[in-house]
Amino acid sequence: MKRLFSILAITGMMVFGTANATTIANTTTAVTTVATMTQDEAPAEELGFHQELKKRFIEGGAGFMGIVLLCLILGLAIAIERIIFLNLSTTNTKKLTQAVEDALSSGGVEAAKEVCRNTKGPIASIYYQGLDRTDEGLDAAEKAVVAYGGVQMGQLEKNVSWISLFIALAPMLGFMGTVIGMIQAFDKIEAAGDMQPSLVAGGIKVALLTTVFGLVVAIILQIFYNYIIAKIDSIVNNMEDASITLMDLLIRNKK
Repeated sequence: MKRLFSILAITGMMVFGTANATTIANTTTAVTTVATMTQDEAPAEELGFHQELKKRFIEGGAGFMGIVLLCLILGLAIAIERIIFLNLSTTNTKKLTQAVEDALSSGGVEAAKEVCRNTKGPIASIYYQGLDRTDEGLDAAEKAVVAYGGVQMGQLEKNVSWISLFIALAPMLGFMGTVIGMIQAFDKIEAAGDMQPSLVAGGIKVALLTTVFGLVVAIILQIFYNYIIAKIDSIVNNMEDASITLMDLLIRNKK
């Protein structure tokens, strides 16, 4: 009986030890597997917007991408300069008209001209030119207002055509880069004699990147261009209304 209990005890210890060893081994294997899966499935660190943009720009090649970037820089420089100039050229037409009318009633033409000299903007300049020709008659004053209005309109539209040029040029350069990239891809296929995706993937990616950046530049400049054109139209409309109002004031002042 004692011998049987000894055999059972030894067998239990062996089974328990084997089970523990198996459990430890399984646990170790599971931990290793989870660690490996975690390491393999861990997502790569995402690049920020600027890093991604820089990466794509470099992949597109310095040739066409540099020219497209130059179009963006020059276009934005001209657009910002025009926006600042147009904002400075904006005048409160009603306030100016009222001031000129009060000056004509109280101090005559010279007082009205002094008000225009102290006011910035194309409308004040047009008023001044019209008032300066009142001694020659209303017809001469009207001709001066119309002529100087054309001069002021030219000043407002100065360099705007360059922005439209860059808007057209940027996507055209992008399309040219696309065509060149596709030609290079087909050259690689011809040289290898086999249609392997790895051979043409780089060339096609470069081709598409140049197109994307060209379109992005065109879209950005188009927004600024439309804002500038709308601002110019608003100022020109105010100039035309102000010219008509000035002639009415001069006619009433003559009476």
